[in-house]
Amino acid sequence: MTLQATIDLLDRLIAYPTVSTDSNLEMIVDLSGRLQGLGARTHIFGDETGTKATLFGSLGPDVPGGVLLSGHSDVVPVTDQDWHSDPFRMRQADGVLYGRGACDMKGFIAASVVMAEHYASLPLKRPVHFAYTHDEETGCLGAQALIPELARLGIKPDIAIIGEPTEMRVIEGHKGCCEYTTRFEGLEGHGSSPDLGVNAAEYAVRYVSRLMALRTDLRARVPADSRFDPPYTTINIGRVQGGHAHNVIVGKAEVDWEFRPVQTCDLHFVKSTMQAYIEEELLPAMRAVYPAADISTETLGEVVGLEPMPENAARDLVAGLLGANAADVVPFGTEAGMFQEMGMDVIVCGPGSIAQAHKPDEFVSLDQMQLCLGMLERLGQKLV
Repeated sequence: MTLQATIDLLDRLIAYPTVSTDSNLEMIVDLSGRLQGLGARTHIFGDETGTKATLFGSLGPDVPGGVLLSGHSDVVPVTDQDWHSDPFRMRQADGVLYGRGACDMKGFIAASVVMAEHYASLPLKRPVHFAYTHDEETGCLGAQALIPELARLGIKPDIAIIGEPTEMRVIEGHKGCCEYTTRFEGLEGHGSSPDLGVNAAEYAVRYVSRLMALRTDLRARVPADSRFDPPYTTINIGRVQGGHAHNVIVGKAEVDWEFRPVQTCDLHFVKSTMQAYIEEELLPAMRAVYPAADISTETLGEVVGLEPMPENAARDLVAGLLGANAADVVPFGTEAGMFQEMGMDVIVCGPGSIAQAHKPDEFVSLDQMQLCLGMLERLGQKLV
């Protein structure tokens, strides 16, 4: 019955078209009502637009600690994808459940909400918490906003399980992902008199060159025990744009770039190094010719990684529940590092494969859902 109840709820959740560009409020209100009906203490945190929200709920004693089960409610678009059925109507066939978000990550959300009924029936000595966030796919915005709210409320679980699709493998580490657009504003002029202008494209190229030089520094900073592939923090230049004619000094230019830190100190190293380069070298040179010249950087997303830790109660707990004897690292990012920064022990573990995420005919198997439900049911016994 538990599996069927989970299938039924997943069917309902997939029907909410919670693409990141659209609202997730109906789904959040639905889930909040279900948890409240079980006696949970719930909070809904809306974003600035009033169209997105994160749900946080708690069952059991109102005391510090406990276990957090977390998933994101948003899904990626289906535009220009060749689906064999309506992506927002779950289809079941041959032991598989199809639909947008089936594995990424409404399957885990459905399983955790259904298991909440089981937890509500137990004499819990430690609380179990639920977090269902918005806009994970576009920068983990919901989780970033949730962390200070939990601090304000004095809620700090000991352990967090992030239910991203890992085929129910225990994942204890992944890189971060930081994305930026840096804009250069110079002074246009005729190409025959380059000293009378400030060529934004030239300064953008100098900026890119400094980023590329940082790659060598980052290789030298690689942790001795890094298990990532590649093991060091990487930098990628995604787009360089500026200018519109051969004989015109470029007035505006842009650079899209990203880096994937293997450790939080690399995040601060890259940002501080590039900001110092701007302030100490590029801007003084630009403003010596044109005082109104400027360089600005827009942060599109800044998600810290999940750093593998020698001592990790979440890893040990879930590995025991699953009978696993190893934990892995993965290349894709999640919200896990944000909860780790808050002081929790964190792992990523959920039903389905990341290979199905974001693709047409996304699916999760019934076998995976059953494994997830079994793990969550055994978790309840650790909380009494």
